[in-house]
Amino acid sequence: MISLSISNGIAEVVLDAPHKLNSLDEQALRDLTQAYDDAAAASRGEVRALLLRGEGRAFCAGRDISGVTPESDDAAAYLGGLVEPLLQKMAAFPAPTFAAAQGACLGVGLGLLLATDVVYVAENAKFGSPFAKLGATLDSGGHWYFTERLGMHRTLDLIYTADLISGAEAVAQGMFSRAMPADSLLDSTREIVSRVAAGATGAFVASKRLVAHIRDQRLGLWQAMQEENVEQARLCKTEDYAEGFRAFQEKRVPKFTGRGR
Repeated sequence: MISLSISNGIAEVVLDAPHKLNSLDEQALRDLTQAYDDAAAASRGEVRALLLRGEGRAFCAGRDISGVTPESDDAAAYLGGLVEPLLQKMAAFPAPTFAAAQGACLGVGLGLLLATDVVYVAENAKFGSPFAKLGATLDSGGHWYFTERLGMHRTLDLIYTADLISGAEAVAQGMFSRAMPADSLLDSTREIVSRVAAGATGAFVASKRLVAHIRDQRLGLWQAMQEENVEQARLCKTEDYAEGFRAFQEKRVPKFTGRGR
């Protein structure tokens, strides 16, 4: 149900259980973790960008609870032991990461998107907190992200009512990068990922670290500028930096190798 392919510098990870809207049980989470481990093992040379997507009409409808018995369910082991470590691994992936998300993106499915660098969504994708109907609560970082992007009142409105918002609305409210027609989402995303995979991977990863640090540490302007200076000084010593300057001076397209991460 989880597949990984690597071609032309791009790792493509696919949630492939469309019959159950790509919902994830414990084994699927372990398989997804392994896919990211395998892609990361190749990333120092072969992988320069990663694309995560789901087969069928949904990206991921969340946890697969078809075989879960409430009385014996160990939600802490599922979330804290499997989901959270996976999301941390995804966020730390040593190359730019992208997701193309259509249909339902709920629960852990939302969490997978929050742990991805750039998220493109179908205009008709669905986001929110359906857990009111289960007597459960939003998980996988959803409380933090909704509050950060939507504010307290809109977050609790979505949680209390279990109403869902569309991909177009989510992008308009600053939750994700771009909304696209569902029928062109994957092709458009793949084209962008291919472009990024040919870029200066080391510089992209430096920006990825900086943005995460600014977010997590709430850095001010001058602190962030100091960290930028340190990264820029480090990049000056890389092959891609030298190639970029040479290409500019010679008025040609640069040929980056991705070295310098």
